Amino acid sequence: MHETGTQNLHERRLGRTLLRTYRDFVDLYDVLPNDKQPRMGPKDDPELERQIEANEGIFEPLLLEPHPDHPGRFRIVDGDRRWTNSKNLVENQKKNQYRRLPAEITDRTLTDEERLRVWIYIHRQRREWDTKEKEMVAYSLVDMVGRASAANILGITVRELDKLVEVYDLSLKLTDLAEPGASITWAREIKSLNRNLLTPTIKDVVIRKVNEKGITNSKDIRKLRQILKDPVARQEFLSPSGTIETALAKIGPTPKKKAHGLFGDIEQLTDSLKHYSWTALAELKGDPHVLHKLDEAEKLLKDLRKALGK
Repeated sequence: MHETGTQNLHERRLGRTLLRTYRDFVDLYDVLPNDKQPRMGPKDDPELERQIEANEGIFEPLLLEPHPDHPGRFRIVDGDRRWTNSKNLVENQKKNQYRRLPAEITDRTLTDEERLRVWIYIHRQRREWDTKEKEMVAYSLVDMVGRASAANILGITVRELDKLVEVYDLSLKLTDLAEPGASITWAREIKSLNRNLLTPTIKDVVIRKVNEKGITNSKDIRKLRQILKDPVARQEFLSPSGTIETALAKIGPTPKKKAHGLFGDIEQLTDSLKHYSWTALAELKGDPHVLHKLDEAEKLLKDLRKALGK
């Protein structure tokens, strides 16, 4: 049994939520996980188990609240991974010394919104938030409380929330990466492409080529910005055998910036003449109208050369 410890209440502010808590030790089996925790996926972590053993216990107390349905027991507000891996050590390795867990316990059961706000505030201070968690949490919150409340809890606009949800939803479709945890990075790169270029059809092709190892580096996704703007390169990429490399090879030379004034007009004239094939020129051979115009052009160019020459 745990000691009450209620005589040592102190206030702890976590963002907009003010908690009154006390410190105590609790038994592993007096603690139950939160079934509405925003973090999804498995909680087992061999590295965390090693850290718990090296520290001779969990290094940060669990944040708990009185369980509303089980008197004398507690529900996890934050620390689900620490609790899960302590439980693994006890049950799988018979190390009963890890049953006794340090905890910070609230003086009351929190509301669903308070619990979510507290968890998010704590996790925003951690390194994982920027690397992988914000999209996952946004996705979970929308399912739990709806878009408007989710945006409010996260302190962002609904539009920003939708972008996070879209990235996470896309990451779920990237199913065959060498490192599954990298799916968020890949999804962020794909979603950074211009929306007008990334049509649903093109997005499906990108996802397929990533899953089939046709694209093996998330940074290569950025090259699609150049490829998708070029019709020939885009068609090559969309073909069954098309790759980033073969599509890039189809991109024509970058158009020269058009000059203005007399110089630009002369440049345009010479570029136009260069495009005529020898076959087309042969068909015009001896045409009096063409020859007359060439004489006029030749005279004009000679006069222009004299006027501009030294």
